[in-house]
Amino acid sequence: MILSNLRERFAECRRSAWRFEAQPTYTMPGEQEELELWRAGEPMPDDFNSAWHGRVAGYVERGVSVGRVRVVRRPFTEYLRHQFDWVIPGNTRAGEDVRILDVTDVELELPDQDFWIFDDEIVVDLNFNPDGTLINLEQQENPDLSTYRKWRDTALAHAVPFSDFHAGT
Repeated sequence: MILSNLRERFAECRRSAWRFEAQPTYTMPGEQEELELWRAGEPMPDDFNSAWHGRVAGYVERGVSVGRVRVVRRPFTEYLRHQFDWVIPGNTRAGEDVRILDVTDVELELPDQDFWIFDDEIVVDLNFNPDGTLINLEQQENPDLSTYRKWRDTALAHAVPFSDFHAGT
């Protein structure tokens, strides 16, 4: 089932929302202005990503854990450096558990596919073009939950909290 956005999944979520994030670069229309500011060395706007931060804080407040593992490879793309500087620190302050999985020198059985798992039972794949533009969000009707859970557990077992990772970069 193709979704127009994830807000309905988050609204119905009772316990957990977890994302596997594998693309080296995302080309999202709403991020381009901020990326240009970052490139130019400008200060981060005070309200940067505030809508997401407010939603995450609200989810956490109602008892829903929000987390993700961000897969990275060296050398880091410009997009990843932007995420490390501007995006992820605010997400963690809002209550999201962001972990980094550096697969530069590691071979793990993980997909190239981004996905969300809600309440450990609903899977939404995020499909991207090679340039990082989003094609669609696709809720899996009968996902093989054991495979998605295995990918999540493998990623979590090898990832480190962003604060630990960022301290070493």
